[in-house]
Amino acid sequence: MRDSSHEERVVNKSEHVNSGGRINLLHFFQKKIWASPSLQEYYNLVQYNSQAVRHSLYSRRDSHLHLHQNHPKQPTRFRFFSMAAAEPKESPANNPGLHATIDEATKGYFMQQTMYRIKDPKVSLDFYSRILGMSLLKRLDFPELKFSLYFMGYEDTSEAPTNPVDRTVWTFAQKATIELTHNWGTESDPEFKGHHNGNSDPRGFGHIGITVDDTYKACERFQNLGVEFVKKPDDGKMKGIAFIKDPDGYWIEIFDRKTIGNVTEAAAA
Repeated sequence: MRDSSHEERVVNKSEHVNSGGRINLLHFFQKKIWASPSLQEYYNLVQYNSQAVRHSLYSRRDSHLHLHQNHPKQPTRFRFFSMAAAEPKESPANNPGLHATIDEATKGYFMQQTMYRIKDPKVSLDFYSRILGMSLLKRLDFPELKFSLYFMGYEDTSEAPTNPVDRTVWTFAQKATIELTHNWGTESDPEFKGHHNGNSDPRGFGHIGITVDDTYKACERFQNLGVEFVKKPDDGKMKGIAFIKDPDGYWIEIFDRKTIGNVTEAAAA
C-alpha cells in the first residue's frame, strides 16, 4: 500500500496537458524531475503511476508522436540526458562558454606567433637554430626604439621571397613562429637580471611545445649538448615527455606523437 506522501506526488494528468489535449513534457519534467529529491525517487514515482503516465503519453496519436514512430532513430526527450553525457569531452555541452559555430568573420584567422623577450640574440639564435633546428625567417630592426625582432620557425627559407618587404609578408603568413624580442643593450648590462619566465610566482606564461621524432633520443642529444632540463622523460609520473630551458630560462616541452597518446590517455577519456 502506498503512503500519503506518494499519493501527494501522484501524476496529475491535467497539470501537464495543454488546451489542445497534448501533454506538455517540458512542464512535466520541470515539475517532476527537478522537484524530486533524486532521479531514483522520480523513477519510483513513475513506476507507481505507470498507468497514468502511459495514458497521458499514448492516448493521443498526434503528428509529433507519429514522427518518432516513423523515425525510431531520432532522439526522444527520455533519452536526452544519457546522450548528452555521451557527447565528446570537447563538445560545447561539456565546455561552458565554448561556441559550437565559428563566426564566419574569423575563418581566415590562425595562430601565427608567440613572442618573448631575450637578453642576448647571439646566444638565443644559436640555441634555436643549432639545438632546436629552427631557421631565422625574418629579422626586423627598429633603431629609433632600439630593439630588434627575430622570427624563428621550421619553414623552408629557400621558399622565402628575396625582396625584404615581401619576405616580411611571407613570414607573417607562416604558422606557429617564435618572435624573439631583443631590447638593445641588455646583453651587456651588468644590472640586467633577466626576464621572468612565467613559471615562478607570480605565474603566468608557461611554455612552448616542440614535437620531435623520439623524445628519448632527442633528450639524449640535448644532454650531450649541455641543455638544462626542468624534467627528463622518466622523471615524475608523466613518463615520455620532457621540459628543457632556453638560454633565458623559458620552458620548452618536448614530446613525440608515438607516446603522447599513452601519456595523456587517462586525461583524454
